[in-house]
Amino acid sequence: MQILIQVLCTKGRSIRQAIADDPRIERYGLQVTKEAQPGRAPGWLKLHAEEMRGALNVEWDAQSSVLSARVITRGSRKPSPIVGAFVNYLLQRHDGRVQSITTAIRR
Repeated sequence: MQILIQVLCTKGRSIRQAIADDPRIERYGLQVTKEAQPGRAPGWLKLHAEEMRGALNVEWDAQSSVLSARVITRGSRKPSPIVGAFVNYLLQRHDGRVQSITTAIRR
């Protein structure tokens, strides 16, 4: 099962890069495991949860100021813990930039 998360943000610096550079991300049970070269478009980032199953593939579209995350879980049909951790992180660390969060399930 995959869950797509789209976050509409205000214009400004890449939220994906802000996530990659955030030293406090581990407080939310998430850790950056892979990152594309920052200068290449589109930039991407892979997050894993420390105690939850699953991973998030995160991309930033600078033109539309949209952060897209694809949540992938294997062996478990319950992706809600990692989705919750990511949304909680966004709302606490980037609340000034987040305008809307939309989720969709892809089966």
